[in-house]
Amino acid sequence: MAVLGIDLGATKISAALFDSEGNFLERRYSLLEGRGGNEAGDFICSVIASLCKNFKVEGAGICVPGIVYSKKGTVWAPNIPGWDDYPLLEKLRSALGNIRVEIESDRTCYILGEKWKGAARDCSNAIYLAVGSGIGAGILLDGRVIHGANDIVGATGWMALEGDYDKDWDRCGCFETFASGNGIGYQATKLYGRNVSSYQVFEDFSKGVEPAVKVISKAVQMWGKGAANLVSLFNPEIIVFGGGVFSGPPKELIPDIYAEAQKWAQPIAIRTVRFCASEVGSDAALLGAGYLVAR
Repeated sequence: MAVLGIDLGATKISAALFDSEGNFLERRYSLLEGRGGNEAGDFICSVIASLCKNFKVEGAGICVPGIVYSKKGTVWAPNIPGWDDYPLLEKLRSALGNIRVEIESDRTCYILGEKWKGAARDCSNAIYLAVGSGIGAGILLDGRVIHGANDIVGATGWMALEGDYDKDWDRCGCFETFASGNGIGYQATKLYGRNVSSYQVFEDFSKGVEPAVKVISKAVQMWGKGAANLVSLFNPEIIVFGGGVFSGPPKELIPDIYAEAQKWAQPIAIRTVRFCASEVGSDAALLGAGYLVAR
């Protein structure tokens, strides 16, 4: 018996079949090619159907880059046209018949991927801090992923980590404006006087270039403060740093982030938590989608 995981992005679909132990049986990568609305839904159904031809599939888990409204089975995925309140669960169930279908947000799938095969394997209380173009967190508490009243738990980019309000944060929140991939590029652009990518900032940081050092030092402070708040609120066993930013050299900054967090967090909780980089990397969401069914 196999389970199917689908990691749905703004432009692509990553799909994989897993056995009960989380081993890959088959995987596939497809482009959405601008599809939106029902066209995107039909395409996802066709990908699932094609993968189910050669295996007896127990169920399919879908990772959505946005918000999954669990009470309605609809999704908000801002980067897919026509998916403001799209009835994805109904679409999949009607197309796939008896196959069990589970849908969750990317934040939830990140932490479940680490729980199944990564750094949080032996944990009941764990947090995945996803730092990419934005910042979000998947939170596993007492063995269960938490969602909140409107399924928006983990919008950590909106954490208020500075003293005085700045209208600059209206776009995506205080934390994200300083410490996401886009935020790092934005902060550097103001200092460099020209457009700079976060990739370039990290390259310059490794060479000791002053504007880059200033921007990354601030990001480390913000990552430390944000993680400290999560430690004090949820008392996790582990915080896993992942996402596009932490897939490269920034993972070497995790000891500095922990040192910063020690200044701010509840002292007993911070001494008993471990900070580490993702062990499954870019497969976290795909594994987590599969685990929605396998668990």
